[in-house]
Amino acid sequence: MKPLVILLVTFVLAVAVSKLAMGGSNFVFSGNLAMAVMLCFTSLGHFMFTNGMAMMMPSFIPMKKLMVYFTGILEIILGIGLLFPSLRFTSGILLIVIFVLMLPANINAAKKHIDYEKATYEGKGMGYLWFRIPLQILFIAWVFVFAVSNLCMHS
Repeated sequence: MKPLVILLVTFVLAVAVSKLAMGGSNFVFSGNLAMAVMLCFTSLGHFMFTNGMAMMMPSFIPMKKLMVYFTGILEIILGIGLLFPSLRFTSGILLIVIFVLMLPANINAAKKHIDYEKATYEGKGMGYLWFRIPLQILFIAWVFVFAVSNLCMHS
């Protein structure tokens, strides 16, 4: 829920500031800035809750803690990449791939009732997916609209 709030609040603020500062709303930059801020926020979890996030990964993935750190760093780099028009498309495609690849970890965590913040098996369970899967789809659609597609005028 926190990532969604951060995404939406940052977007609304960025649109308002761009309208006041430049006389017009810059939806493309605002959408990409909101995703970048949200990704920087969510990447903190990779460093604060490493053990719990490693527990989320399916058993066939090797070097789980290293992968948690790597994906956290990748989220920051790709989030920042969204802010640069020359890097936006590539960053967007890579983020969509990452969002798709993270879904099995979220499903695995729900099946095992993992609470990644506490690194326990006392999480919300499968009900968590009723929120998480639509949220993941929203993130993919957001990046597609603001970074990858021509639905918005690129700036």
